[in-house]
Amino acid sequence: MNAKHNHGFGTVLLLVLLAVVLIPSAWFLYTRLEGRPPVITHDLPQPVLGREQTVTLTVVDDGRGLRQVRAILRQGAKEIGLAENSFPGGLLSAEAPVNETALPLRLNTVELGLSDGPAVLEVTAVDHAWRRWWNGNQSLLELPLTVDTQPPRADVLTTFHYVNQGGAGLVIFRLSEDCPVAGVKVGENFFPGVGGLLQDPRVMVTLFAVAHDQGTDTPLAVEAVDTAGNRVRAGFNHRIKPKRFPLDRLTITDRFIQDTMFGFVPGGGAGMASREIFLKVNRELRQVNYETLTALGAKSAGQMLWDGPFLRLPNAAPRAGFADQRTYLYEGQEIDHQVHLGVDLASLERSPVPAANSGQVVFTGFEGIYGNTVVLDHGLGLLSLYSHLSEITVQVGQAVTKGDILGRTGATGLAAGDHLHFSIIVHNTFVNPIEWWDPGWIQDNVVGKLQDVRGR
Repeated sequence: MNAKHNHGFGTVLLLVLLAVVLIPSAWFLYTRLEGRPPVITHDLPQPVLGREQTVTLTVVDDGRGLRQVRAILRQGAKEIGLAENSFPGGLLSAEAPVNETALPLRLNTVELGLSDGPAVLEVTAVDHAWRRWWNGNQSLLELPLTVDTQPPRADVLTTFHYVNQGGAGLVIFRLSEDCPVAGVKVGENFFPGVGGLLQDPRVMVTLFAVAHDQGTDTPLAVEAVDTAGNRVRAGFNHRIKPKRFPLDRLTITDRFIQDTMFGFVPGGGAGMASREIFLKVNRELRQVNYETLTALGAKSAGQMLWDGPFLRLPNAAPRAGFADQRTYLYEGQEIDHQVHLGVDLASLERSPVPAANSGQVVFTGFEGIYGNTVVLDHGLGLLSLYSHLSEITVQVGQAVTKGDILGRTGATGLAAGDHLHFSIIVHNTFVNPIEWWDPGWIQDNVVGKLQDVRGR
């Protein structure tokens, strides 16, 4: 009985010992022989290389860690080594494995001796697994590329471009190749062009503007960048006509601040000095509102939604003009300077406000100093703005035609009385609305140019 008991006990003990040895060994081998190869990705937006750019490779291995990453560039019989990195983490290494690495490659195609045409970026990554007879799992990325070092060509098709300070203009040009970025640069401000309006998708139409504070020597040029990052800049015949804008000096009193501005600051301005309240509203809030409204042009429709001259508020008298320069005095000292970026029109109280032209409603709501506001998108970056309304009768996304009622005049926002503040914005720049009320100006500067190029 004891012998049988001892024999059974020995068998159990043997099995336990085998389990203690075999299970960890099996787990060890399983983890060492894991079969997940590294994953290779890149941040190249298009498979094109220009004269110089940096491509960042990201290599990730969620198993035993990276052993080696190698990158080469092939073109014909030419092979160019770009990078070769080795990483610790083998069986005898005391260092922790590297599971992820980022490898930036600066590629100057001229220095590398590449010619325009096809090439291949080849990236190999190997890990520390014991697969392939201890050589590790391997990944291979072969990325076909096109080397393109030649800038595109831009041919301006419109002839004379007379633009007022604070005014708009139109340029039409043809590109020699597709370019993701193309438009007109006015100083440092870029106005994107739209293709496809004149059948040929490489003929670009750009509505641009010269801000009221840009001088007559402001440089204007067509600019385009192709998919390889090659840039072209082409000047065009133009003249910026100087404009003089009225100068106003306005005295601000504590009573005025109390009556018009307390509602714009948290807590009604409790604990704040009158001067601080005024600057908080007239300078800081005005800038916030400006940024909100000028950002709307970035999503403008890529087609003309409008037709003919813009409507003016009927039977309205002008109260303030575009780009009026206003210096504010408080207790005899200048404390602020701002510019009136529109025209103020006064009619009967709560007069109906018509859409100046056809378009789509892209903004409705209360917008700080502008009060209740509606903004219409007319396409090609052209927007019209209607502010200080007492009532809004349209909603965002609604299509309107010229003359449709948008709301009624009022005195909301920073307004001393019932009137309409009307503005025109080209992309991100306020311009003089008077131009857009003038049928002759629209024919000469916009419609006529489109007709001329279309007829060629």
